[in-house]
Amino acid sequence: MSLWIILPISLPVLILTGIWVVYAMALYNQHVCPLNNWLYNDSCEELLPLQRGPVLCCTLENLPLISKSGTLPPESCLFSLICSTGSFMVMMIGLLRYAQVIERHQNCVLNTAGLCTCWVCAAGLLTAGNFQLDYAKVLHYVGAGVAFTCSMVFVSLQTALTYRLAKTQLEYLLGHIRLTMSLLTFMALVLGGGFFCVEASFALQHVAAILEWVFCMLVMLFYGTFAFEFSAMSANTLVVLSRGGGASSSPFPDPVLHHKMEASPAGCYPADSLAMLYSECGGGGRDMTLQHVTQKLSGGGAGGD
Repeated sequence: MSLWIILPISLPVLILTGIWVVYAMALYNQHVCPLNNWLYNDSCEELLPLQRGPVLCCTLENLPLISKSGTLPPESCLFSLICSTGSFMVMMIGLLRYAQVIERHQNCVLNTAGLCTCWVCAAGLLTAGNFQLDYAKVLHYVGAGVAFTCSMVFVSLQTALTYRLAKTQLEYLLGHIRLTMSLLTFMALVLGGGFFCVEASFALQHVAAILEWVFCMLVMLFYGTFAFEFSAMSANTLVVLSRGGGASSSPFPDPVLHHKMEASPAGCYPADSLAMLYSECGGGGRDMTLQHVTQKLSGGGAGGD
């Protein structure tokens, strides 16, 4: 099992734990109202941080949105750190997933689009996390809108890519799981966005805040499902990245064989390597195989001279 499996597992653990800690800090400092509070007022005699007592007077300014929880210090510092770290990890997961698809199958439009949307999503997350809602509302909303929209597009593309590349029953099961999560994510995004626009209803605004938390958790858990693919990731994935994501230009399909041929002295290649090369190409490709071997031998001999 590859150690790269730690990356998709640690992302939801870090982000989900972090935002709930931020929410707990904001709740303790009375910067937001609790999620189980459904009573809101148009105005209050005192600001929420100055209120004392078991019953708090809440307004829509204290709506427990994720971004609202991370607006004021000290929780804003932790919120920015979590979003910055999370955006970097999202970029890494998207890049490695892109290279792994090329390594095991071939590049396609879905794969390239998935990488692009993943990186744009990371940029939106970075913007939303470092420009707090109360101090840079326009930039925060732009970043959050980009992050939410691109997250939805990314999970949809990866779900379609999973079905396209699936060959085993387990891979199809993973596709079914991702499809279910994608549908739930889409519903949370559409309903949450629609309810958030209905400013006349306090209850719908609160539902929108809850759906925002649901959306975020679903997206993070979706990233966690990449542990299935990352558990089998090899060093060849990094080789694909070092070549700019292009297909391998080596005439030797087997990386082990390629290494043995490269490590051999100039003009000296073991017989078992030549036999393996011939078997890789099959009987029908005899002429092509001999041509590759001849070119390799002539190239090595020239280098030795």
